[in-house]
Amino acid sequence: MIDKRYMMDCVYNQLAIDYNCNPEDFQKDELIFTEAKENKGRRPYPFSTPRLEMVTMGCGVIINASSDILSYIRKQFAGKTREEAFNSPLIYGANLYFLPDIDKISPLKSTSEYDYEIVEKNNIHELYKFQNFEYTLQYKLNSSFSEMLIILVKHAGNIVGMAGANGDCETMWGINVDVLPLYRGKGLASVLVNMLTLEVLRRGYIPYYFTGSSNVLSTRVAVRAGYSPAWLHSYKTRLDNIKTI
Repeated sequence: MIDKRYMMDCVYNQLAIDYNCNPEDFQKDELIFTEAKENKGRRPYPFSTPRLEMVTMGCGVIINASSDILSYIRKQFAGKTREEAFNSPLIYGANLYFLPDIDKISPLKSTSEYDYEIVEKNNIHELYKFQNFEYTLQYKLNSSFSEMLIILVKHAGNIVGMAGANGDCETMWGINVDVLPLYRGKGLASVLVNMLTLEVLRRGYIPYYFTGSSNVLSTRVAVRAGYSPAWLHSYKTRLDNIKTI
């Protein structure tokens, strides 16, 4: 099983690539401004300009902006605290990211009325005939976020939920989960995420889970599945009236 030090080194290194900074910057208690760039190895999220993203792991803040507005952003955020920065009217749409608590995570129990099945990468496309699993399935081949692994939960032979791992980069796999409405509130989402997380760890990758900061139910799933909050990321902006330079 992966240990905590290795996990955190991988996460710091990947976020440093994504936000064009140094791995140690996430542990500094200050605002650090960086230019947004499509660095090699960056997770393949859409890249548009003008661009402003903010990330914190609890200490300072990485403020990542495209070159056309970087000077303006520096002036707007100069002297701000972490809380003031995240309350700026220029940004909104914060996502909370979770990492498994390596020292405490253990398998969750499920009742015998449900069956679970692992689907490997080469067979995932066969699941596209099943609808209503938009968080887990991409419903298209050759996506930028490769579908690496799926765990299904079945009731009376029918698929009622699934969790999936996407290969976003060399070391980290993002976890998503869907449970059909009639089967929610039974703990299935937490069991699926927990099972998939342990399987991803066994395969030598870092699983991570994320949800909108207001999605309390999804946050509970993460905690029950064995995760702890790791970083906060604001990615939506109000930049329409900013003059670029």
